[in-house]
Amino acid sequence: MTHALPPHHDAAELDNAAWHALTGPHAHFAEGNDLARRYPSDVAPFVAVRSWAEPQVWDSLVELVGHGAEIGLSGGVPEFPPGWEELWRGQGVQLVETEALRPVPDPEVVVLGREDVPEMLALVERNKPGPFLPRTHELGRYVGFRREGRLVAMAGERLHLDGWTEISAVSTDDDYRRQGLASRLVLDIAFHIQQRGERALMHASAANVSAIAAYERLGFARRTYTTFAGVRVP
Repeated sequence: MTHALPPHHDAAELDNAAWHALTGPHAHFAEGNDLARRYPSDVAPFVAVRSWAEPQVWDSLVELVGHGAEIGLSGGVPEFPPGWEELWRGQGVQLVETEALRPVPDPEVVVLGREDVPEMLALVERNKPGPFLPRTHELGRYVGFRREGRLVAMAGERLHLDGWTEISAVSTDDDYRRQGLASRLVLDIAFHIQQRGERALMHASAANVSAIAAYERLGFARRTYTTFAGVRVP
């Protein structure tokens, strides 16, 4: 029996998406060197390396973040060398758009900016969709829905690498779930991504089966599994 290959299985840049963002369209945010880079601490928590096969990569990470720092890594994270304390490790899923995705602009969404950050941070704190920091909105276009003036749902663009943009921070308050707001946000953001000639990708915890199923119904498909890990630098 022949098994179909995952969509865009050969898009190697997606295997190290944060690195290719920090050396590509998001290079102006990058702090670091030729082996390890990061976003500013108030923009995004991502630290990325060019290749784990580089002999000096661990020294480069220490130089970048400092001794004793706690950092998050993603992708093909290897076992840590002696002295590096693993804090947590989990499995995620990377999803990419397929031809089944039918993006559409939504006339009701509001574009969110700096003045909306307090409400965005509060919405994320209530719903825990993943990391969102005071300057995360600078990474791309963020949109939401308001009800009686209150922000009740949001999503936006995070990692941006050549040809691809990640949809992230999909979050809806409990009282407004099961109304299709999250799907409408994803389709609106995907529309604007495609208008730039790019494709959309997403990440989710492998344990969040309901979110993965919802994204698959919209026209996304699993490309690969990925590892997320936290570590304390010696």
